[in-house]
Amino acid sequence: MSGLEGEDGEVPDTGRGARAATGTGVRPAPGPAQILGLRLASPVVVGSGLLTDQERNIRRLLEDGAGAVVTKTIHPDPSTPGGERLLRLPTGMLNSTTYSRRPVDDWCAMLCRFADEKLPVIASLYADSPAELADLAARVTATGTPALELGISCLNEEGGLDDTPERVAAYTAAVRRRTPVPFSVKLASGERVRERVDAAVASGANAITLSDTLPGLAVDADTGEVLLGGVFGYSGPGIKPLVLAEIFGLRRTGLTVPLMASGGVENATDVAEYLSVGADVVQVYTALHRNMHTTLRTIREDFDGWLGSKGGEVVDVMGRSIKRS
Repeated sequence: MSGLEGEDGEVPDTGRGARAATGTGVRPAPGPAQILGLRLASPVVVGSGLLTDQERNIRRLLEDGAGAVVTKTIHPDPSTPGGERLLRLPTGMLNSTTYSRRPVDDWCAMLCRFADEKLPVIASLYADSPAELADLAARVTATGTPALELGISCLNEEGGLDDTPERVAAYTAAVRRRTPVPFSVKLASGERVRERVDAAVASGANAITLSDTLPGLAVDADTGEVLLGGVFGYSGPGIKPLVLAEIFGLRRTGLTVPLMASGGVENATDVAEYLSVGADVVQVYTALHRNMHTTLRTIREDFDGWLGSKGGEVVDVMGRSIKRS
């Protein structure tokens, strides 16, 4: 007993892709955390973004204690340099970034190295149509990458503000037809979220990541100028109560699909709160823009210390808020 209270394309079948597919239907041995067929040393996962666009950063973040790292989103036709900016706010960050500018071939070579070393790296993918995303997923599957995240809800991309269950289903189903690799669909919290989640699950998603950035705006009070030039993705502690409420509501209404929580994680307490409302693992990203390695190590070590002080395991924390409601 713990000390915690409460209770139609083709799937690739050769080379690295075949090795990646082997065992995806086998539940991993019990561990501190599990998601997408991966057994993780910690439920603290580094989310996708500028900080995960370099091989050396990904490796260092894993050394710092991340249970897994999600790459910056890979796109088959990277944009040209320029126009991507960050704006720090008192409660988080606005960003106008979209996708990695690294060519897919470069990413595939990098992912092959990670796969050969059996590193828990999740490849984030997006393309401009379901068919293109399916093609990209097939290419990445061939590297041996063990898991994917579909970054289909980036609001900085044209049309990203108008996500629908139909759009989610189209992208998810196209990818499912082309890869046996487990994947999560990353969605933004907000209107019709349950319908979008259900559409992803019905179309073959193995997990859901919630939430992508939410619409945010910053204005210069003296001049009235709209900073960054418009509405862009907001992340940080300001969205945490919203995402907590969303996950809590989804679990209370019976959603059982694995969830990766993402939004405003700054410390071990935030990790514990997300697990309590039903997340399986918890992504941290924005906080890492300050003292990246020290911040991650502190979150991981403080959570381990908190859990140890309770005499429990991650599974004892997961969903305990639901059981008490």
